[in-house]
Amino acid sequence: MIDIHNHILPNIDDGSKSIEMSIEMMRTATEQGITDIVSTFHYQHPMFNNTNFSDDEIFQLYMDLQKEIDKNNINIKIHVGCEVFYYDNLLSIRKNKFVTIGNGKYMLIEFYPNKIPKSQKQVLYNLKMAGVTPIIAHPERYRQVQNDINYVLDWLNSGCLIQVDAGSLLGQLGEKSMKAAKLIIENLWCQILGSDAHNNSKRNFCLKDAYNCAKGLIGNKADWLVYDYPKIIIEGGTISL
Repeated sequence: MIDIHNHILPNIDDGSKSIEMSIEMMRTATEQGITDIVSTFHYQHPMFNNTNFSDDEIFQLYMDLQKEIDKNNINIKIHVGCEVFYYDNLLSIRKNKFVTIGNGKYMLIEFYPNKIPKSQKQVLYNLKMAGVTPIIAHPERYRQVQNDINYVLDWLNSGCLIQVDAGSLLGQLGEKSMKAAKLIIENLWCQILGSDAHNNSKRNFCLKDAYNCAKGLIGNKADWLVYDYPKIIIEGGTISL
């Protein structure tokens, strides 16, 4: 399986707190059958000040983590990326290092839990027209989506992709998130199931269990969520819905 949303880089946001924690998380990931991981630290999020890190320092974090993974005989490959917090500047920052997955043509984007700005329609459209496909991170957790699922349809119709958190599907992030996640999965509105792993305890990798849950809802089509679509994304291919 391939996971394209997690916070395994140590000491850069609210994710892993040490290289030792990251390695423990990687052990859990490999036990679940995960072979590739896009490490997506929070980017320009108002709660996390990672602007103190230079691009070279962040890249070194990736390199150091991969070295430790290899040294511990864990068969997982790390790919670069980040989870971009929504501001109206997405078009202007699209070529910044790490902002797109593998410096390619997919951008993982998150919003405030309680606020989806009206400007997002035009900004996401402009991003798509510039050759970057927005991936909406965990929409099932946004209050406005929970109250009006048509937000998801609007994103899909405008060419965005949808990523649901594994923990949401398993009920770990609240009843409303689980209900919305199941609705999105059942209607085949989701393209990516991501772990959104943050630590080695309550927010660890749980992609295998979520995949099995999705398989119970949509059968073998669940394979697309953890194998096929994520593979296309990390290889820079095109997903046509």
